[in-house]
Amino acid sequence: MRQSTVKFIAKTAALSTAIAGVMLLSGCSKKEESVTLNIGFQKYGVLPILKERGTLETVLKQQGVNVKWVEFPAGPQLLEGLNVGSVSFGEAGEAPPIFAQAANSNLVYVANQPEAPKAEALIVRKDSNIQSVQDLKGKRIALNKGSNVHYLLLKVLEANNLKLSDIEVVYLPPSDARAAFERGAVDAWVIWDPFFAAA
Repeated sequence: MRQSTVKFIAKTAALSTAIAGVMLLSGCSKKEESVTLNIGFQKYGVLPILKERGTLETVLKQQGVNVKWVEFPAGPQLLEGLNVGSVSFGEAGEAPPIFAQAANSNLVYVANQPEAPKAEALIVRKDSNIQSVQDLKGKRIALNKGSNVHYLLLKVLEANNLKLSDIEVVYLPPSDARAAFERGAVDAWVIWDPFFAAA
C-alpha cells in the first residue's frame, strides 16, 4: 500500500473519530433518541470521500445518530449554512473561516488538514492573449467571494504590484464561473480542484 494511501486512510479515520467525538460530547449519543447530524460538504477535501464510503453513517448509527449530507458550492456558503444552523459540521479551506469569524460567526475548529497549494490556480483559456499577471490589468476575473481563491488572487496581485482596483472582479460560485469562463464572459478564473482539474 502506498504511503499516500495510508496517510489518506489515517486522515479519514481521524476525521470520523473527531466527528463521532463531537457528537458524544454534545449529548447525541443516547441510543433511545434518534438525532440527525447535518454535515455540510463541497466538491473538495475529505468529506465527499467519507460520504461516498458511508463509514461515518455506520459508526454514528450505533450512537442513534442519522447523517444527512448537505452540498454547498464552496466554503463561504457552507460556513453561512453553519452560521444559520442548517448544518452542524462542515469542511472549508483556510480563508473562509477567517472571513466568517470577522463577521462574528459562531464556529469552532475541530480538525485541520495539510495545505494543498497545487490544488488552486488562476487560469486563462488556451487562446488567451494574457501571458503574465501584468496582462490582467483591466480584465474580468471570476472567483467565489470570500474563498481561498479570493485570498490567492489578492496575493498574486500584491506580488505583481497590482491592486484589486486594477482588475474587474466578477463574484460567481464555481458552476456559474465555469460557464462564464468557457463562453469568454470573463478573461480569467481563480479556482480550486476539482473544478481546476476539470477546466
